[in-house]
Amino acid sequence: METRTQIILERIAGRAQREREVRFNNLAYLLDEEFLKECYNKLERNRAGGIDGVSWQEYGKELEGNIKGLVERMKAKRYKPQAAKRVYIPKDEHSERPLGLPAVEDKTVQKGTTCILGAIYEQDFLDCSYGFRPGRDCHQALKAINTIFTQKPINHVVEADIKGFFDHVSHAKLVGLLSRRINDPSLLFLIERFLKAGYMEEGIWHESDEGTPQGGNLSPMLANIFLHYVLDEWLEKEIKPRMRGVVRLVRYADDFICMVQYADEAEEIMTAIKARFAEYGLELNAAKSRVISFGRYEEENAQRQNRNANTFDFLGFTHYCGQSRKGNFLLGRKTSGKKFRKKCAAMNAWLKAVRNAYPAKEWWQVLKAKLTGHYRYYGVSGNYAMISCFHKETLKLAMKWMNRRSQRKTFSGESYGEYLKRHPLPIPKIVHNFYTLKFAT
Repeated sequence: METRTQIILERIAGRAQREREVRFNNLAYLLDEEFLKECYNKLERNRAGGIDGVSWQEYGKELEGNIKGLVERMKAKRYKPQAAKRVYIPKDEHSERPLGLPAVEDKTVQKGTTCILGAIYEQDFLDCSYGFRPGRDCHQALKAINTIFTQKPINHVVEADIKGFFDHVSHAKLVGLLSRRINDPSLLFLIERFLKAGYMEEGIWHESDEGTPQGGNLSPMLANIFLHYVLDEWLEKEIKPRMRGVVRLVRYADDFICMVQYADEAEEIMTAIKARFAEYGLELNAAKSRVISFGRYEEENAQRQNRNANTFDFLGFTHYCGQSRKGNFLLGRKTSGKKFRKKCAAMNAWLKAVRNAYPAKEWWQVLKAKLTGHYRYYGVSGNYAMISCFHKETLKLAMKWMNRRSQRKTFSGESYGEYLKRHPLPIPKIVHNFYTLKFAT
């Protein structure tokens, strides 16, 4: 059954769609007991807890009392989010990404706040935005890029990497942008408290003067709102009308590429993007931001200029210029080398860790799930060779670590082949088909 809040949010969404300039009042009251209990039940149950050490299960033992007390504190403006627990996860082969783990109670409030913001801003977000939105995912973003290159005369790509986006978003600028649609001081005050909550690392509290609380439910929504105004809407309303050629943007969270027809306009857009982000307190990573020629004439141009054809990476895939069997331009994609090495290293470390910790019949089922998950993400049109390589590498690693469970060798090549016949692993397959039949002329 729908809660009262859900019914109201549907009405808010309808009005936001009809009235593009309206500012909404009285939103914070929607975070009532019934709605917050629903938000709590939608949280992932096995995630690590925050600095208070309270798990989802422990918080739920006294759910009625906990939620009631939470709502009372929120009404009295006494609710103050706890600092997030700072952890680090691998970003690439040489660096790590900081992640904040909020307390369960704070995640519950963030979930509710995100639902309220989503009801309004999902009506405003443009089709070029794919990250952390209902009914949208990274594979749709990849397919959109494929369709644009296939059907539009694109000859250049603007790659712009925002340096430490989630760590450097200006709180004042973000709240100012939120105020374009939200006129509820209580909700804005609550969001500001989340932004200012800080984080704990090695027992020391660190203040957060900028950045969004990455790791919680709220951060992706705030990032999408910020970049909607700063990039998506700005490019659509102010940049595109000035261009004589085709310009298309595809964005997934803070990762985006701009596809442009003419070289001079691509350079002009890059310059404009740098200035736009500087205006909002952000800068581009010079080492990862560039304008490249890329499209149906790239291979010919590269041969004439005696250089390798350009490629670009997006969402874990290296995109390159290829040809169909009939000689038409085809956008090719393969697992990026960096991601492939990272996935192989992770598989190697996992197999090494589990080979003696659990019976093979138990971890073999997990290995099947890991391979299936890999195919579900990387199994896209044109990438069969790379997922097949990952499959073969996994088979070799599994044999290596199974043979190291003791001093006695378990498998030869022949006996391992027999074992795989009895306990087969999922074979590589293409899950996402991006190819279309329509080509630009």
